[in-house]
Amino acid sequence: MAAAWKTAFLLLLASVLVSGVTSLEEEEVPEEWVLLHVVQGQIGAGNYSYLRLNHEGKIVLRMQSLKGDADLYVSDSTPHPSFDDYELQSVTCGQDIVFIPAHFQRPVGIGVYGHPSHHESEFEMRVYYDTTTEPHPFAEAAYSDGPDPSHRHAYAPEDAPQEEEAVLWTIIISILKLVLEILF
Repeated sequence: MAAAWKTAFLLLLASVLVSGVTSLEEEEVPEEWVLLHVVQGQIGAGNYSYLRLNHEGKIVLRMQSLKGDADLYVSDSTPHPSFDDYELQSVTCGQDIVFIPAHFQRPVGIGVYGHPSHHESEFEMRVYYDTTTEPHPFAEAAYSDGPDPSHRHAYAPEDAPQEEEAVLWTIIISILKLVLEILF
């Protein structure tokens, strides 16, 4: 009986892991986003790699850390943004997204920072042009929150499903741990 439960549990765990991996590979983007560039690179711990964006309009930077942890800093006032000097940032472990508004002065400086927790980080950044024309009701508030306008954080309602997905994965993992404790 215990062997049957063990086998069923391992099959369930394998299917959850496979579905999670395939969902990470399939990047869903809105139809309004047009892919402009794909940039891949490596960055050492504590170092920056700088890029310059000249394209006009609303731009979306979507960066995935393939190895290690690369963070994203953006500025329209300096060509070399850092964690001390930036307008927009995304510093998550995994996928980083920054929405650059059309009113930002060009060229926009982009800094990719290799987090010191990893000896080397590899990243892939996709640059999209957002063709939507209607103003988003929360767009300006998302780019200028807090008392210090020099440190604005990018956030958009599109991030909400990712948060819900993260909570769902946390619940699934907790349930799986509980089942493992009961079985073993």
